Amino acid sequence: DPQPIYDTLEQAARFYQAQLRRHPAARQAVEYLKRRGLSRETATAFGLGFAPPGWDNLLRGLGTDEAAVRRLDAAGLLAESSGGKRYVRFRDRVMVPIRDGRGRVVGFGGRVLGDAKPKYLNSPETPVFHKGRELYGLHEARHVPGTIERLLVVEGYMDVIALAQHGIHNAVATLGTATTTEHLERLFKAAPEVVFCFDGDRAGREAAWKALSTTLPHLREGREARFLFLPEGEDPDTLVRGEGAEAFAARVRQAQPLSEFLYARLSAGLDVTTLDGRARLASKAKPMLAQLPPGPFRELMQQRLTELTGVTTAGAPRRPPSPVPRRTAVGTISPARRAIALLLRQPAVARLPDLPPGWRDAPLPEVGLLARLVDLAAERPDIPRAALVDRWEDAETRQTLGAIQTLHLDLIEADVQEHFVGALRRLAELARRAEVERLLRKNDLSSLTDNEKARLREIWRDRRDPDQPDS
Repeated sequence: DPQPIYDTLEQAARFYQAQLRRHPAARQAVEYLKRRGLSRETATAFGLGFAPPGWDNLLRGLGTDEAAVRRLDAAGLLAESSGGKRYVRFRDRVMVPIRDGRGRVVGFGGRVLGDAKPKYLNSPETPVFHKGRELYGLHEARHVPGTIERLLVVEGYMDVIALAQHGIHNAVATLGTATTTEHLERLFKAAPEVVFCFDGDRAGREAAWKALSTTLPHLREGREARFLFLPEGEDPDTLVRGEGAEAFAARVRQAQPLSEFLYARLSAGLDVTTLDGRARLASKAKPMLAQLPPGPFRELMQQRLTELTGVTTAGAPRRPPSPVPRRTAVGTISPARRAIALLLRQPAVARLPDLPPGWRDAPLPEVGLLARLVDLAAERPDIPRAALVDRWEDAETRQTLGAIQTLHLDLIEADVQEHFVGALRRLAELARRAEVERLLRKNDLSSLTDNEKARLREIWRDRRDPDQPDS
């Protein structure tokens, strides 16, 4: 019967919470939480606590008799030295209780306050705690009023808590493991869309690729997976504090679809304008597409492979793909990617007079890349379209541009300029929203400087309806 273990874990959670309030050594823990920008309400909602220093703190709190020690050991709260002596596992750490789907405490995560290693320590596997099954924050996310449209999978429980502090309550985290099949079934049971959030560096992209490979067999009809890659040096905590909840939520909404990430990754380093390149792409893609469950998504992915390679899924060659392999509705991609796709199609749009101001400050991925492309195309009127992609030494940038280049916006040439300007206008509006959010995050309007007040009035005066279609 696991109930005594659940009872012991709940008692430990209450013990740690009480220590955060009254232990003399808890001041450092309180200061740490304040530096992370967490309010008392958020700390209470997630049941945060403090494990005091000392090898026997929890034993003194919950009992040192043999039966109590056995329960603490079964709950994963004790460790054993090489000499056979038991001692408490968590010491001098901020404590984060991990709850299962029914809200029961099944384990803990501890963030060290000093220089001890590891920085983050999770409970070991126990009869009630399995890291490959549990998702931190899922219980809390499911108890927020309203329907969960998507779940954001981040790397650490402190990121989950920081996002909740800023009003983003749909984040969950794995517990020191890669995403597993059990994780995915729980995720898709709770929401139809899952967005995986990773660092934008090589390690983050490798982790994302592993998550993609694990996700493929679970993409039945009605399920969607996307990938969000963060700017270098940022994590969800620092990013949401720096740019605000609205801008961060916009990043999540514009995350890269699984299909786009998959084909961009498989195409990297291949010249799909040659027969050999297309054959290699087909060879790499087919085993992965075979993992998809039968249904519309699998058929569309196979159709996309045929468009890119000219090879049917049965292996029979078809006519070579057209230079522009697919058509995409203009309004279905982010304004930054839309503008890049239009610029790659017609570089002269970078030299249009009176481009909308302010779009470079939009808090969306790839705006920086768009700005570099606009500047390059404006400085070199004769630059070939291919050179806008091939000139970059950074493989990641070339991969991103290659993926965007495969989009074919369903427009006639005469419409390109109009839609390019419209995309920049949308980016400018997003930049204005982010600036308003930043100004309003101050404690009250009276704390604004005169220049900030004037800027806020200017923005509100000039602001158009954000839902107005791009012209």
